[in-house]
Amino acid sequence: MTAVPVTPIDLLGSCLHLRPGGGIRTRADAGPGDGWRLTVVYARTGADVHAGDWQAHPEAETLVSCLVGMVRLHLRPERAGGPVEEVRLTAGTAAVIPRGRWHRIEPDIPSTLLIAARAVGTPPASPAQAGLAARPPGRE
Repeated sequence: MTAVPVTPIDLLGSCLHLRPGGGIRTRADAGPGDGWRLTVVYARTGADVHAGDWQAHPEAETLVSCLVGMVRLHLRPERAGGPVEEVRLTAGTAAVIPRGRWHRIEPDIPSTLLIAARAVGTPPASPAQAGLAARPPGRE
């Protein structure tokens, strides 16, 4: 058995892919394929999470967890004419967004989020969504 070095991964600067069969790759070496994308995002403002942009993930449910701070998830109505649903997440809480449900995220205060979504059928994270544009104080 060959020894594989264990090195720290900057979660605010990397997107992790959890691959079928148990492998984990960082965004830089993930390559194409199936599995789940795990992203940690620091959102100082709505611009850091593209708060005005709606998105949907048709391949699977999506987990959004607020690790630090407070955010609002806005969910488009499932039926035309219905109200936009708002779910408030505080530190240590999470929500599972149903497959294909249009949603957007808006921070109320600077927040750190953990997002798990399928790698296939989900657009790749932009640098801001992957935590590359904004970093918590002291991590610049």
